[in-house]
Amino acid sequence: MTIQEAQQVVDEWINTIGIRYFNELTNTAILTEEVGEVARLMARIYGEQSFKTKEKELSAKSDLAEEMADVLFVLICLANQTGIDLAEALKKNLDKKTKRDKDRHAGNEKLQ
Repeated sequence: MTIQEAQQVVDEWINTIGIRYFNELTNTAILTEEVGEVARLMARIYGEQSFKTKEKELSAKSDLAEEMADVLFVLICLANQTGIDLAEALKKNLDKKTKRDKDRHAGNEKLQ
């Protein structure tokens, strides 16, 4: 699925099953909550924080995928609501980073 297709699918889902978009401020709060859930799992899977139960650890990777998808879904909602073409925005962002950072990372001894 392309980014543009994802934006169309989410819009269709929102307008049929979801009834309507939450307002932008509500979706921003939801996005923040979902990013926090990704951060919590990252701290436990890849960081030094431990899981509260062994069962939770067993499903952590699938939980992480689900939480990342939640972040993507809400981000797409916000893009749709504000008229942002995420594919075009990402292309522009990569161009900016390429111009700005073309030599920056190659010269970073920490990354060698």
